[in-house]
Amino acid sequence: MTPKKVTTTSGSVTGAASSFSWSKADTIRTSVAGVIVLGLLFWAYLLSSNTETGGRASFSLLIGLALGIVFERGRFCFFCIFRDSIESRKNNGFLSVITALAVGAIGYAIVFGMYLPDTSGEYLPPGAHIGPTSWVLAIAALAFGFGMALSGACISGHLYRIGQGSLRAIPALIGALIGFGLGFITWNTLYLRAIQEAPTLWLPHYIGYAGSLAVTLAALGVIAYYLLKSNTESAPEKVSGLAVLRSKFSPATTGALVGVIGTIAYMRIEPLGVTRQLSAISRKEFEKQSLLPETINGLDTLAGCVGIVTETISNNGWLVIGFVLASFAGALSANRFKFEIPTIRNSSTALFGGVLMGWGSMTALGCTVGVLLSSTQAFAISGWVFFLFAFLGVYLGIKAKVHTL
Repeated sequence: MTPKKVTTTSGSVTGAASSFSWSKADTIRTSVAGVIVLGLLFWAYLLSSNTETGGRASFSLLIGLALGIVFERGRFCFFCIFRDSIESRKNNGFLSVITALAVGAIGYAIVFGMYLPDTSGEYLPPGAHIGPTSWVLAIAALAFGFGMALSGACISGHLYRIGQGSLRAIPALIGALIGFGLGFITWNTLYLRAIQEAPTLWLPHYIGYAGSLAVTLAALGVIAYYLLKSNTESAPEKVSGLAVLRSKFSPATTGALVGVIGTIAYMRIEPLGVTRQLSAISRKEFEKQSLLPETINGLDTLAGCVGIVTETISNNGWLVIGFVLASFAGALSANRFKFEIPTIRNSSTALFGGVLMGWGSMTALGCTVGVLLSSTQAFAISGWVFFLFAFLGVYLGIKAKVHTL
């Protein structure tokens, strides 16, 4: 017989599969998290009435708020997702990535139809992350993937882990800032040797929106079939009631939400990305130290998640602020906030891994969010190239066991 669930006087629910309890501390944590979310909403309201920042800053903060909650609650860290699949064939997380790409591709196809109905010309959709495809992109993605393995997370993963109390994320992000600067230093050489003449391959130019969506969904379907066939991870348990405030989002829910948020972000502001503001800060500081060439060839004419020097917080900066604070609220309400004290050893690996990610992200014109997600959803071949080589970089890093250092 199946054991019945029993509700105890302390408020806990026990049974064969799970147990749940709600305490006064949970109420306090959830209340504080709610205040943080309400504070972000009020902040967005104030930004919307500011003539200097305008509605774009307000909306970017709201996008960051939504994205931070989804990434934290869905554990949407690309390194962790790739690692689990490579090491133990736990593919639920990977399926959330596939879902995000599929939902986002459908959304992008609809939005593109409004912005650029005719794909037969040479024009590209405005602002979409459709970049040049060359061996430089492959090397940059490979470096980024290896850097993920070395540092223990992707850049977006480190950002939401700050919200969870991970102090190791700090040297990783410092390393990323250094890596961005190194990317600016090496850019001219790589641009003149390969990037300048590299083709910008956008599938709708060749097979239209319907064909591009069909090809993309078919490719994602093949990957999903393999992931499901080899998956060793059971489906997540269904939860209800107050347990929803603490439980992890399902892969389908996480991926669908990321895809929808990405579509809305592109339609209203710009494609999703988390590195534009960081790269702008790095570029500004390296320029102050006279470490960069006087001219950075062609960079500001290319679409991607790379920032120009600015004296104010960019739209992407507001997104990152909302992202980190919302992830903190999500972690707090689920009792996952805990300070992770780094050691000298893992701080060093985080720093060097961050340098690789920063260089790779700047050279590839974005990271796993700005290129792997946003470019692939936009039917750019550059997104698929980044996807493949970033995964390969993680694979090599795991086989070399750098993630255990």
